[in-house]
Amino acid sequence: MAQVNANSYPKLHNATWPGVVGKGAPDSEPCIDLGTMIDLTCAAEVDGMKFDGIDLFLAAPHFDLDKADEEFDAVVEKVKSHHLEIGTVVAPIWGGSAMGAQEKRDLFLREVRRSCAVAKRLRDAGVRPNGFVRIDSSCSVEDWAKDPEANQKQIAETFTAACNIAEEYNEKLAAEGEICWGGMHSWKRMLQLLEMVDRPQTLGFQADMSHTLLFLLGYNAPEDRIVPDDFTWDNTEAFDAAYKTLTDALRPWTIDLHIAQNDGSVFGSGTHDKTGRHCLAKDPNGKLDITKYAGFWLTDENGPIKRFRNICWDGCMFPNSVMMNPQTWNDILEAMVNVRKAYGWN
Repeated sequence: MAQVNANSYPKLHNATWPGVVGKGAPDSEPCIDLGTMIDLTCAAEVDGMKFDGIDLFLAAPHFDLDKADEEFDAVVEKVKSHHLEIGTVVAPIWGGSAMGAQEKRDLFLREVRRSCAVAKRLRDAGVRPNGFVRIDSSCSVEDWAKDPEANQKQIAETFTAACNIAEEYNEKLAAEGEICWGGMHSWKRMLQLLEMVDRPQTLGFQADMSHTLLFLLGYNAPEDRIVPDDFTWDNTEAFDAAYKTLTDALRPWTIDLHIAQNDGSVFGSGTHDKTGRHCLAKDPNGKLDITKYAGFWLTDENGPIKRFRNICWDGCMFPNSVMMNPQTWNDILEAMVNVRKAYGWN
């Protein structure tokens, strides 16, 4: 009964890669397997509402592209048996790079191809009605900065080649800008890259509310800082104006949205470079009113933007003790439900 008057869209997804990202290295916590991440997702419930799906990391131990034929049916069956859908899949392109030596770029594109092939198979299997293939530049800001304009051009050329591959599989690519990825580390450079590729039918922006918050502050790109130099967090007027500048620029390119919280700092663990710190939905140090600022991405002057068929929670690099706490996922689902109540539709 609680769901009768609820909005049906966007569907609410949970990311499975927080069980992997920043984990598994000798100096970090062990990974959490895909089955456990699905169980945690399905156990969450708020006012009779539950998660509708997951977004999937195409890397071991969740889905090993080297064993795609062996693992495919088991993953499909697991998702179906839990009455979930799959949305965006993450291409494991970090062994290669969109910039630099040709062999690195070739490896990057090989992983895009393999990921698009699996993404299409998931669609054909009936478990993936929506979603994209997520990529980034897989190069450091330090390396990119050695020759910014030439390197930006090379990344654009690699992304263009990736678009050609995606179109073979009728897939779309979602490029996630983070401060740790060269050429995507500021809002201006991210916008420049999208415009250089200029394939909006195939390449769009994946906005993560945690990562994009740092665009405002100019981490790794002080020249592109939006908030004033004397900005303090209690200056809501300056923050809202800066957030509007950010979202007005990138929203037209945005095809995928990660709901997330951030405390204004950066963090990395394991082999993951420092980037936006994902905080718990109710973290008292969180700088975002999640419901309010999700609306900057999900609406325009005409109301809810209906190309957002699903939204996904992203909370990378939480300790395993936090991940295994059921209340964590109930709080996250509550935040997602509030966003859909505010900006959803039927």
